[in-house]
Parts: sequence; structure tokens; C-alpha cells
Amino acid sequence: METSEKSFNDCRLAFLEKAFGVRQIRIMPLMDDWLNSADAIFPNEKEVAFLSVLQELLILNASWNEQELSLHFVGPMFSLINFTEPYRFNLFAERFISATLLSENNESILLSGKPDEFIASGYREPEIPFFCFNEFKKETETKGEPAGQALAAMLVGQALNEKKQPMYGCYIIGRDWYFMVLDGKNYCISQGFDATTEHINKIFAILKALKGIITNLIS
Repeated sequence: METSEKSFNDCRLAFLEKAFGVRQIRIMPLMDDWLNSADAIFPNEKEVAFLSVLQELLILNASWNEQELSLHFVGPMFSLINFTEPYRFNLFAERFISATLLSENNESILLSGKPDEFIASGYREPEIPFFCFNEFKKETETKGEPAGQALAAMLVGQALNEKKQPMYGCYIIGRDWYFMVLDGKNYCISQGFDATTEHINKIFAILKALKGIITNLIS
């Protein structure tokens, strides 16, 4: 059986749904649990001050490209939470991951790419991904589909995970953050959270809640 190849960058939701039978659902308990757990998390005084600095930079730099957004906003946000647990899990960037998935038509399709960031078991080298993140800065950009790119990376993470645990994800369009959960063949996308508003504290809380979820999955 021949294996076709598909880069994350070329993946759209329509293709993934047709090829692998995944379906978007509006309500998912795992998504509700994730977002609701964030409601009990509040940044402390130092974290609020740091988030305010990041937010001001974001507001002043609407023309940032993807790399600049990663360097000045996304990276510091992840560092503030600290997703490094030595020899348990870590935050990786631009690391190649791939898996061969069987389509609904019993065709082998190799999905591969380099997510902007992802959290995986392992310390110096990624092993099993739990969370995939995709930056997509320009609101008017027509090249690629961020939700499809993120879901493709999540499907690879799911395939690499022998326990078939839920996969978590996130993508950015402009200043808006969207969170995703993939459970089996169902996926859910949250409402958008605008990082230039008070939503920045919610974004921080959601990411911090994610750290607790991943800690439990590793355990």
C-alpha cells in the first residue's frame, strides 16, 4: 500500500474530516472541564504586572509577524507558567513530528510538520505530545488554515500516544486565542479570547490549568 504525504501547513479542517472521519462538536465535557478549572486560577500580583507588560507590547505591535509574536509575547507567556518538569515533560519548539494514519478509505497518509510549540513527555527530546500550539498572526492572511494545522498536529500526537489520551491544542488568529480538545474522533474549539482585553488573564489561567492536566496525564 502506497503512503501519501501531507504537511501540517497544507491541512484544512475539511480535508481532515473527510480523510479521517473526525467531527467538530460544539459541546465537549473535556473542554468545559478545562475552561471551568481555569476559573479558579488567578494570576498573582507579579504575574498581573508581567501580563500587563506583554499586553501593552501586543497592542503597540499590531504589525508583528509570527516570529516576532513568538519572541515577544507567546514565549514569555509560556515561560511565565513554566512547562518544564525535568525528565517528565517540557515545552518544545519547531521540532519535527510525524505519524502515518489510516484514512476512512484505508489509505495510509503520513502527516508531518513542525508545530510552533508543543508540550510533550521527555526532557531533552520530545516523546509523546500532549498539547500542540500554532501561531498565525495576520488576521487577513489567506495562506493556510490555523485550525486545520493545529488539528493535524493533534492527530499525530494522538497517533503517537499509545494510551490514546485526549489531545489539547491552541491556535492564534491576530490577537485572538482559540483552544482545542481532540478526544477520539471528536474535536471541539473554544470561543476566541482576545489577548488585548481582560481576556489575557483568562488565557493565562487556561494555560496554567493545562499544566495541571498534563501533570495528571503523566502521572
